Amino acid sequence: MNLIYIADPMCSWCYGFGKPMDALLAEPGDAAPLQLALVMGGLRPYTTETLAPSTADEIFGHWRHVHEASGQPFASAPHTALHESGFVYDTEPASRATVTVRMLSPRNVWRYFKAVQQAFYAEGRNVTRPELLADLAEQQGLPRAEFASAFDSDAMRDATRADFAQSQAWGVRGFPTLLAEHEGALHVVTRGYLAEDALRSRLAALS
Repeated sequence: MNLIYIADPMCSWCYGFGKPMDALLAEPGDAAPLQLALVMGGLRPYTTETLAPSTADEIFGHWRHVHEASGQPFASAPHTALHESGFVYDTEPASRATVTVRMLSPRNVWRYFKAVQQAFYAEGRNVTRPELLADLAEQQGLPRAEFASAFDSDAMRDATRADFAQSQAWGVRGFPTLLAEHEGALHVVTRGYLAEDALRSRLAALS
């Protein structure tokens, strides 16, 4: 069974969903080994407005719900990128960085995606910054200069837009969304966060 995971590295529920997905990919259970395709959905791409403090507080409140549901660690306010002066919540750079790693080193893309999430949510770092995204790629063993050149290319910008367009063509309106390709057809596994047991149950029903 092939899984298609439509997500955004700056989507908090996608961050929460990382633990069930990790468990599933590590030990698929009774099913055959799973193949994962990671597609960027586009949560807030191309945003240009500075995040207002009141909006930052509202979003941070949603993060608390994710923490309660998933147990994932979050930086405490005001030590988050949300509360950084002048922060613009544009998810395109982090998405483009993930697409870049997917092109340069597909076997590292899931680890890189999680590294961006860890930096943003748990460490409170601003992952809209190209230099930080390059740091994270280098930590995954990618040549920094090669990553930076590809990340800044029109080809990667176009590939990222293509991911967003594919997500819309599938009718995906929220993240995380997990699809399963089974016997030539696409099936929706979940639109939104699921705990590990529920996730396994839904996949078992398809196999």
